[in-house]
Amino acid sequence: MPRSLDELAIAEEAAIAAVDAGPRLGRRLLEMGLTSGTTIRVIRRAPLGDPIEVALRGYRLTLRLSEARVVRLRD
Repeated sequence: MPRSLDELAIAEEAAIAAVDAGPRLGRRLLEMGLTSGTTIRVIRRAPLGDPIEVALRGYRLTLRLSEARVVRLRD
C-alpha cells in the first residue's frame, strides 16, 4: 500500500501519486496545488504533530493530518 503524506518525516520529500478524498476535500487540495507528480517536502510539524507544514511548487502550505492522510505518495 502506498504511503500517505502524514507518514513522511521532517525534510523527507516524495512525489504525489493521487489525492484519495471525497469531492469537496479533493477539489480543495487540488486547487492548492497537490496534483499528481508534484514533489512535496515536509518542513515541520506542530509540537503535538498536527498540523504539518509542507513545501511544494515554490510555496509553503499548512495541512491538518486528516488532510495529509488522503494524499498518496509514489513509492
